[in-house]
Amino acid sequence: MSLDYEKILADYERAKEVYKTFGIDTDEVLNKMKGISISLHCWQGDDVTGFEEATKGMGGGGILATGNYFGRARNGDELRSDLEFAMSLIPGKHKVNLHAIYAETDGQKVDRDELSIDHFEKWLKWAKEKDIGLDFNPTFFAHPKAQSGYTLSSTDRGVRKFWVKHGIKSREIASQIGKELKKTCINNIWIPDGSKDFTAKRYEHRKILKESLDEIFSASVDQTYLVDSVESKLFGIGSEAFVVGSHEFYMGYVFTSKHDIAICFDLGHFHPTESVADKISSVLAFSKKVLLHLSRGMRWDSDHVVVLNDEVVSVSQEVKRADAFDRVFFALDFFDASINRITAWVTGARAALKSILYALLESTHLLNEAEEEGDFGKRLALLEEFKTLPFGAVWNKFCYESSVPVGSSWLDKVKEYEDKVLKSRI
Repeated sequence: MSLDYEKILADYERAKEVYKTFGIDTDEVLNKMKGISISLHCWQGDDVTGFEEATKGMGGGGILATGNYFGRARNGDELRSDLEFAMSLIPGKHKVNLHAIYAETDGQKVDRDELSIDHFEKWLKWAKEKDIGLDFNPTFFAHPKAQSGYTLSSTDRGVRKFWVKHGIKSREIASQIGKELKKTCINNIWIPDGSKDFTAKRYEHRKILKESLDEIFSASVDQTYLVDSVESKLFGIGSEAFVVGSHEFYMGYVFTSKHDIAICFDLGHFHPTESVADKISSVLAFSKKVLLHLSRGMRWDSDHVVVLNDEVVSVSQEVKRADAFDRVFFALDFFDASINRITAWVTGARAALKSILYALLESTHLLNEAEEEGDFGKRLALLEEFKTLPFGAVWNKFCYESSVPVGSSWLDKVKEYEDKVLKSRI
């Protein structure tokens, strides 16, 4: 369904007056939204397959995209086309997040410890044309040297050396991407290391991981536009009993490291009853940057498409209440091959942006006042009142001002793209 401009504007003006009674200037909020970006993960578009020649047929190695919907991107040009189309349906200006396996080597077998910025030239050229930023991730899975289940924490010196070099190369690439685009490039390290069943060498593997990380982060790299981050996990496929890079490990590493490193919280990497929102202020109290990977775990880290649920909203509210949008980076991380992949991107991105807008429209100052007065009943009542304010009218205005479809009319455009482009890939 599409709305005409007169209705969008009329609804917005009414909503503006309602929010004004709670001390919120919706025009100011919309201006803030224009400066907030999220990083769209490229791996949703091809089911985390990548373009490597050296590791074809390796499988995910702890990564699993389920489903077989037609139209998966098969090369860089198709993936960039799909991303570009998806971004045309998402309000605001955003970034794209790359994994190392999306290097384009012109059919040459270039292993990951030999990758360079040259293998991402097409991505750079495209990003410059679109005036968008790129983020980066070394890929520590789906490789012969990851078959043991251990990479940076491997007890095999040769294996470990290979992955450390890959980690260093990735930081170099991310640094050069940032300089080329003159936009911050986040280089995020996640490793699948762990054990399917009980292990007696937890300490040994974690000690080795610390040493490997020290070596990677000690490499001399221009950090003008580079932000380093590390990502923990509770468990994974093939590492149900033990994950080397646990939350506690990375918290300890980040807070004791002499290097400036952000910690990444993935919403699907914790126990289902654990609140990621509650962790944000704990980290920000130590003046560290935070990277958020927005995802939706269902019973396990199943990376479902982000929706506007309580968890996503509470994360955005915590960032707003801490006045930390300048220190917190938002990114998407899910992969669903059971539905149209562009629908997944757009649904997830719009949901993430809705949560941020919803948080910015909150009258936090009234909550703070009630709390300072000790009137906790008033605080609770206000939180309930905020839930039914006309947030949707402000969202529609944001979409209209961003020249993207309002309401569900974007689905018609996806269907047209599917018929004209995706079906040709069958």
